[in-house]
Amino acid sequence: MRFSFRALVASFFSWFVVVASSALAQTSPSTYPPIQLAMIEGLSGPFANTGDAVYRNLAWAIERVNARGGVRTKLGLQKLVLKQYDSKGQNEEVLTSLKSAIVDGARIVLQGNSSANALTLIDAINKHNEREPAKRVVFLNYSAVDPALTNERCSFWHFRFDASSDMRMAALVDVLKQDATVKSVYLIGQDYSFGQSVLREAKRQLALQRPDVQVVGDELHPIGRVKDFTPYAAKIKASGAQAVITGNWGNDLTLLVKAAKDVGYTGKFYTFYGNALGAPAAIGEAGVGKLIAVADWLPNYSNPKNPNASERFMQSFRQRFPKPADDYVHMRMQLMVEALAGAIHSAGSSDAVAVARELEKAKVGFAGQTGEMRALDHQFQQPLMVGVMGRKGDAGVKFDVEGSGYGFKVVRSLSSFQAALPTSCKMVKP
Repeated sequence: MRFSFRALVASFFSWFVVVASSALAQTSPSTYPPIQLAMIEGLSGPFANTGDAVYRNLAWAIERVNARGGVRTKLGLQKLVLKQYDSKGQNEEVLTSLKSAIVDGARIVLQGNSSANALTLIDAINKHNEREPAKRVVFLNYSAVDPALTNERCSFWHFRFDASSDMRMAALVDVLKQDATVKSVYLIGQDYSFGQSVLREAKRQLALQRPDVQVVGDELHPIGRVKDFTPYAAKIKASGAQAVITGNWGNDLTLLVKAAKDVGYTGKFYTFYGNALGAPAAIGEAGVGKLIAVADWLPNYSNPKNPNASERFMQSFRQRFPKPADDYVHMRMQLMVEALAGAIHSAGSSDAVAVARELEKAKVGFAGQTGEMRALDHQFQQPLMVGVMGRKGDAGVKFDVEGSGYGFKVVRSLSSFQAALPTSCKMVKP
């Protein structure tokens, strides 16, 4: 068999093209491994609806990042993948979920619906990262608001994207102090670290801003265990309190406001989470002008610098999730995912230390809202606003909540500078 030199060259060239094409295929953006995110949250039990609602927000934010091609690292474009781990809201299950997530390859953990769970995660992650530096984990917190998380229990590995309960309470009482009709209040909350801190700060803020207001009730109840709040509502009514201050969330809030309506309580509710997850529908017409909520953002807010941004954002969310029951949207979760994507891009990888150092410098804007991370304690600094419940179609109430026919008119807006509070954090950094 004879081979000409020209045939030999052609054969070699064909082999080279095949090998080169194979190498390119192995390194094409579509084949780069995705970056895994682990959402550790209560997805069953009394607060399962809050976990499901958070997942929709995070999944939607991640969809937008991936629609842009993902995040660019030193490898190339990598997609984000979100996996759910059901903690059932229990600390023991949180630890089990964290171990599973790390084994599965996740180096970025997201959680928020329980401050007790968040404190457990911080301790576990601190120990894990010291013990296994090759598998370090970053913790992004979207809702756990116990002040300790960015004060005495602050950690280099933890970043909070919600306002602390102290920040929220200061904003609420800033509105209450303008209401001369309120001379007495009833404090009620869930009996764990967060609920305790809310009532403690309520008393402190009232002493500072409304020392003339009398606290006629101060009560904690088991979290997630009360099925009928009628006895509590009856005590509130009997106390003569003209307003209730509560940090209750999920079904503990929905059942409380429903019971108050049923016993004929006519006072106001100053809440952390009264604008979602069934609370407006549960209190109904009795809440118009009386159900007050503080949030990082409300759908009916109009930014003077970008007045249509919130409206466009809300419309796009409802297009993605058209069912009224799915109508739970939070801007901070969108900002958090955008900040994470930017940090991974700047770090060039999903390495925990590199991402954490970039998150410390994060400044992000989306749909007319902006915020930035404070490196001192890893507390995200963003505006806060307070809204009062009204009927859909009333002035300032274009969007209702969960198809209830009721929405929230913004009555007070605080800049990130006005909402900021000092910290006692003494962070140890690697």
